Amino acid sequence: SGCAALLIGGGAGAGAGTVAYLKGELKSTEEASIDKTWQAAQETMKDLEFVITSKEKDTFSAKLIAYRANDKKVEMYLQKASERTTEVKIRVGVFGDESLSLIILESLKKHL
Repeated sequence: SGCAALLIGGGAGAGAGTVAYLKGELKSTEEASIDKTWQAAQETMKDLEFVITSKEKDTFSAKLIAYRANDKKVEMYLQKASERTTEVKIRVGVFGDESLSLIILESLKKHL
């Protein structure tokens, strides 16, 4: 069921470190600038051997689209929350893949 929510860390607030999986999309707020998170996102795709097919970025947001070897689409959206925090959204395929989304997020965190 893609409707269950998964909350990890973060405690009571929705600040940095909070992770939620809802409706096929993994959301996380990371303590890193959008520029640093953008660089980490690209390095993550290389590490996981995903082929990046589209990259867009401005001062406030970024979008990266990549494909796995099995042609499954991976989308990563970044939104500047503050100078030092970035909201990250990851969707795998049409309906989502929670376990792969968490692997992608963990790889991203290693680069931050």
